[in-house]
Formats: sequence, structure tokens, C-alpha cells
Amino acid sequence: MTDTGGLGDATRWGLGSSFVAHLRATNPEVLDRRFAAPLAEDLGPHATTILALRYESGIVMAGDRRATMGMAIESRNIQKVFRADAHAAVAIAGAAGPAVEMVRLFQVELEHYEKIEGRSLSLTGKANRLAEMIRQNMPAAMQGFGVIPLFAGYDVLHATGRIFKYDMTGGRYEEGDFHATGSGGRDARSFIKGRWSEGLTEDAAVSIGLEALFEAADEDAATGGPDVVRGIYPNVAVVDPDGFRPVDDATIRSIFESAVEGLRERYGGEVR
Repeated sequence: MTDTGGLGDATRWGLGSSFVAHLRATNPEVLDRRFAAPLAEDLGPHATTILALRYESGIVMAGDRRATMGMAIESRNIQKVFRADAHAAVAIAGAAGPAVEMVRLFQVELEHYEKIEGRSLSLTGKANRLAEMIRQNMPAAMQGFGVIPLFAGYDVLHATGRIFKYDMTGGRYEEGDFHATGSGGRDARSFIKGRWSEGLTEDAAVSIGLEALFEAADEDAATGGPDVVRGIYPNVAVVDPDGFRPVDDATIRSIFESAVEGLRERYGGEVR
């Protein structure tokens, strides 16, 4: 019998069929440092799909509730949409731990500025400050702990909702009508693109956002859909002239239930 060096025991060791995983566990010295080190996705949970879209009076922001660590579901109930201040919201995607800490610091920064200056930063100023914080996270991002948030709010100076997206280097870009990011972002954007129109009502915008997350979850394993067994639904918030307010789970559940018939008609009760 040929000596395989123990490779036949890979399954017993929980290493699966990956040769790199086997070497990382048994002979890491033979690997390039990039492969010998633990993967970032194995060291902490990562948040996935978030989105924002503009409607006639403001902004709707939403995120699924799943966080993953490698191929495992680390959390089914993570919060991804947060109040930034009275008229702004921020949602997180990427490394969950650094992302939540960044949001907390961002909230404190905005509150501190308001207390010192006696007024709030402009919405553009808030977006720029968040870009600086993402840029400061660049060393961690290069090691796999990137944070890519979405920022949106109601601009009281211009009486309109605005959406800002970022790249991992801190680049800031304004989107006119909608955006989605994270592992299911492309699928969510495609759905919103086909449904968005000027002058949407708040209810219509919330419904489109929720259905976009459903579509993303249908295509992307890292995005969590509505969990009716556990009563876990996406985080959704609205920002309008009256300020930030979360949409309660009862309302979200009602919207999903009303959309079920349409979803059944779309899929015909068949596995695609």
C-alpha cells in the first residue's frame, strides 16, 4: 500500500478535501505565509447584504440578519442597520466586529460634533467623516477584515434623501436612487433596478427593499431570508424629515405575508 502521509485521514480530522487546509494543519512551514495564516473569514463573523433606496419623502435602509464565518452560519440575528444621528442611518457589511465598532465610534463622533458646535454636520460632512474612518481601517482591510458600509439620510438643507456608498480604501461615491452591497448586493441591486421608480411611497419602498433581500437570499448562501420559525426578519429603517425610525417586526412580517402570493406566482411553487 502506498504511504499517503496521512492524507486519507483528512476527513477524520475535519479538514475535508482541501490539500491547502491539510498542509496548514500539519506542515504550515511549507506554505507561503498567505496560505499558512488562518483565513480572515475563519477568525470572525462577516455581515452580508445591505441596501438603501430613495422614495418620495426620504430613504429606506435594510439589511438581512445573517452573519457567516467561512461556510458556517455564525449568527441568524445580527443587527446591520443603525441610527447614525437624528437624520441619518448607516448599515454594515464586511467583518462584523470592526464594523460594529466603527459604527459606534461614528455615532459618538457625530454626537460630539453637535455638542461642541451647537449644530449637526451637513449630510455630506457626515459621509466624508465615515470615509475617513474606513480609510483608517485600511491596514486591517488588507488582512481580510474589510468594512464596507452604506450611509444614507435626509438632507435637511436640500430637502431630499441621499445615499452614499464606499469602497474598502475609503472612496466615497453618491448614488442617486438606490444601492446594495455585500455578498448578495448584486442580486438585490438587479431586483431594485427593475422595480424602482420616481415618487415611490414609503410602503412601496419598504416592500421593494424586503423583496430585494428575499431575492438576494434566494441566490446567495451568505444572505439570510426571513426566518418565520424563529420570528427573525430583516432590519429596516426609514429616514425622512421627521428623522430616523426603525420599522417594527410586525409591519415587516405583514409585508412579507402580503407578498407571499406574488412570490408564489413568480416561482410557480417549483424548484428552479
